[in-house]
Amino acid sequence: MSGKVIAITGANGGLGRALARRFAADGDHVVLLGRSLAKVQVIADEIGGTALAVACDVTVPNSVRSAFATIAATHSKIDVFINNAAIFQPTLLAEATDAQIMNAVLTNLAGPMLCARAAIPVLNRGGHIINLSTESVDEAFPHFTLYQGTKGGLETFSRHLSRELEELGIRVTVVRAGQMMGEGTSSEMDPVAGQRLFEAAMKRGLNLMARGMTQYQSATQVFRALVDLSPDIHVGTIAFHGRVAD
Repeated sequence: MSGKVIAITGANGGLGRALARRFAADGDHVVLLGRSLAKVQVIADEIGGTALAVACDVTVPNSVRSAFATIAATHSKIDVFINNAAIFQPTLLAEATDAQIMNAVLTNLAGPMLCARAAIPVLNRGGHIINLSTESVDEAFPHFTLYQGTKGGLETFSRHLSRELEELGIRVTVVRAGQMMGEGTSSEMDPVAGQRLFEAAMKRGLNLMARGMTQYQSATQVFRALVDLSPDIHVGTIAFHGRVAD
């Protein structure tokens, strides 16, 4: 079977969907993982070919185990695993609900840990784990504390996991992404919360409306380059952000 086997969480929309489409168009075999099987199945059916849809709630250990058992029934080995699934709910920590805190930690940090653990036994030597982080880890965005904290933890986890897996020939890369948009982009933020966020950002000298935005499809170029790296190259962290087009 030619082409790489690439599994992607959060593949029902946004960047995950764009990546699945891009890799499949390039001749790779994509596994689309998402909490709702129906939603990822729609994308897999659209892609066609060898695209495989698998139900996976990254916050539930048994769901992750079941997902990888399903993958193994079709692919004995995978080449690339992309931890893309994440949750983003801007809020001040003092105002965060229990659910917001737990969902952020489980989805953005524990989820990638559970998925990486399940992926390691089925990754080929020379395999690659790619963990999606955010530019906000190093930016003074207000109301992002939960998101920044969990993604910062993911970056620390990734650095040490890379050392742990070096002898197995498995690379671990963090992609620190800027703001993106594309097909299906919508804001679920309460308008009042959005206004508070914008005003707080302006007080810090950040005009969120003036920042560049990357299209999902454009961002897939970064991941294509990482997936195609020569075996003698390792990229620990790579960052990209949008720019205002000329």
